[in-house]
Amino acid sequence: MTYSPPTPASPVADWVRHVKRSLHGLMNGVLSASMRDKGAPYKVNFGVELPRLRSLADELPHTAVLAEALRQEPIRECRLLAAMLMPPAEMTEAMAEDWVADMKATEEAELTSMHLFCHLPAASSLAFCWMARTEECFRLCGFLIMGRLFMAGATPSDRDAAEYLDQTAATLRDPAPRLRRAAYNALLKYADTGSAQAAAADALLEAL
Repeated sequence: MTYSPPTPASPVADWVRHVKRSLHGLMNGVLSASMRDKGAPYKVNFGVELPRLRSLADELPHTAVLAEALRQEPIRECRLLAAMLMPPAEMTEAMAEDWVADMKATEEAELTSMHLFCHLPAASSLAFCWMARTEECFRLCGFLIMGRLFMAGATPSDRDAAEYLDQTAATLRDPAPRLRRAAYNALLKYADTGSAQAAAADALLEAL
């Protein structure tokens, strides 16, 4: 029997089934087994590479209802696709908080920050708020967003820059390796935004 993909008018459940079928066809068993051995925290992991996921995302409806439905699945690729499909204009700050609180892995934080969070209208304020939180994943996403904003050419005011550098200095001493790495990478991108920023970043690193 020939398989017919959903149409734009199809129920979201049909699209979720279509996504799962597509992921099964793209499965990389070797990568899946490697991720599972390394403790990937998902019930199902197809091991699909990110370029293939992005290609699949280009073929899917970019709607909030499909993104939320995929995020509820205990499947690595579905949760990453959710970030690629969610329209930034339809994500509220409360929704963003829910997404971070429910994140399962560093990869999810990185991909969601890159494809979604850094494009939100409130990206900058969320980043500053999250960097100052106590929960590790919120802090991680805060620095990941900041790095993306710096890459896009954003430059904070003097007051915001001072706060950002204070948070960075504290985080570079944090025992969590992924937080230190995110803070360091964001600092390098901050240094690329101008000579004054580069000097401030150098001074911060020399003082550690």
